[in-house]
Amino acid sequence: MAERLHFTQAAQALGLTQSAVSAAIAALEERYGVLLFHRVGRHVELTDAGAAFRDEARDVLGAAERAEESLSELTGLRRGHLRIIGSQTIATYWLPPRLLRFRQRYPGIQIDLAIGNTTQVAAGVIAGDAELGFAEGTVIAPTLDIQTVDDDRLVLVVGQHHAWAADQALTAEDFRKMPWVLREPGSGTRDATEALLASRQLSVADIAVCLELPSNEAVRTAVEAGAGATVLSFSVVATSLRAGVLKAAGCALPTRRFQSLRHRERRLSVAAKAFLSSLEKTR
Repeated sequence: MAERLHFTQAAQALGLTQSAVSAAIAALEERYGVLLFHRVGRHVELTDAGAAFRDEARDVLGAAERAEESLSELTGLRRGHLRIIGSQTIATYWLPPRLLRFRQRYPGIQIDLAIGNTTQVAAGVIAGDAELGFAEGTVIAPTLDIQTVDDDRLVLVVGQHHAWAADQALTAEDFRKMPWVLREPGSGTRDATEALLASRQLSVADIAVCLELPSNEAVRTAVEAGAGATVLSFSVVATSLRAGVLKAAGCALPTRRFQSLRHRERRLSVAAKAFLSSLEKTR
């Protein structure tokens, strides 16, 4: 009405009847005890109060339009924010190419990636520090929804000069005699090592642990230097195996699962849903 200064035209623009527009203006004027329009014959003019209210209303409507546009952009993945936390193996080797493909498709999405061990990944998702987590270790948390997203091959490796042969069947006694380099407790790779030992009726207490290190790369480098044996993801040691600075011992290891973690009681953003969907398409 303030734009048209004409009841009939305003009613047509709003898709209302002229009487409905008149009643709405009258109710507004009565509620606040202020006159918004002068009725001068067949013409309508804004009062000073009406002109001030029109300017404020324009600002409100503009903000509403911007908010709607913002929601539209978020829904359409033209912009947004995706917070992820991954375990070291996954965040260093598995996630980067998948995040790159997602970013190439949705360049307006800001991606934040944090790295920790499996325990830290689960804790980060539970606390809400990350929307999605990715880990390979055992996670027991009723508040989390856990889904398998890929499989991972594990390898028992030693330095290039070690006496273990690739076709040698390793016994519990071989494991006892060998010095070991391990990841820290809470790591999925550490869990895999303990599972291997358990298959020989051994525990960490039964072997000689020469080093316990907080990253896959530190463990790999120590073993390359001749520190002993370790279990790592094939993705971590593939280059070193090809270069001959590590060799794989003759020991079959079960495949482990890479898993996505999300909080059951928090709704995923459109960006998080799209990223999970992109992982399903690449499996």
